[in-house]
Formats: sequence, C-alpha cells, structure tokens
Amino acid sequence: MSSTVELTKENFDETVSGNGFVLIDFWAAWCGPCRQFAPVYEKAADRHEDLLFGKVDTEAQPELAAAFGITSIPTLMVVRDNIAVYAQPGALPEAALEDVIRQARDLDMDEVRDAVAREQGKQGEQEGTGRDGE
Repeated sequence: MSSTVELTKENFDETVSGNGFVLIDFWAAWCGPCRQFAPVYEKAADRHEDLLFGKVDTEAQPELAAAFGITSIPTLMVVRDNIAVYAQPGALPEAALEDVIRQARDLDMDEVRDAVAREQGKQGEQEGTGRDGE
C-alpha cells in the first residue's frame, strides 16, 4: 500500500488543513525527473509516518497546480499549520529531501506566523498608499 495520499481539488483543503505537517509532490506521469523522484518520496513517506505525504498529478489537477503557481515539475512543497514553508522545483536526492524535512521540523512556527503577519501588514500598507504619481 502506498504511504502517500493522492490530492485532488475535492480533498486538498480538508486534507492539508486537517494535518499540521504536509509534504506535497506536484508531478506528472510524462515527467522523467518526476518518475525518478517518486521512489525517493515514497521511501521518505515510509520513514516519516507522522507526516502526511501528498501527491498532486498536475495533469489531472491543473487547477491545483495553477493555484500554487506550479510552473516546473516535480515541485516539492512543505506546508506546516496551513503555511507553505518550502516550495522548490526539482527532483531532490534522498539526503536533500531528508534535510528539507529536518529543517521544516525545526522551524519555530510562532516565528513563521509572526513573519507572515508582518508581511501581510506591509502589503496592506502598500495597497493603502496611492500610486497616482507614478
């Protein structure tokens, strides 16, 4: 049995918001690097049973790929507490994938939430200033 979950537009929000730590592999069957990355991703899923490993078939789920601005596959995304903390295209070797997982586990999510809030505050301020003079 596969230890990864197939994510679709129907189950994505519920699955991702219902789990505190989710890795998402955006892939397609025709993509050679995606096929090379798949067994590495599956092995990591077996090793880290406390994390949710999801896969998005970009051919079957173009809306999801578009929603996340996926332009290159494979792309690995890590979501913690509904915040994307990592998104990078490219097939990672096993050691690099383990390093990404370790770093994502080590994140202080209170700091991440504060940084997101500050960034959203800045964007709100910029939208509030008129740019008529440009």
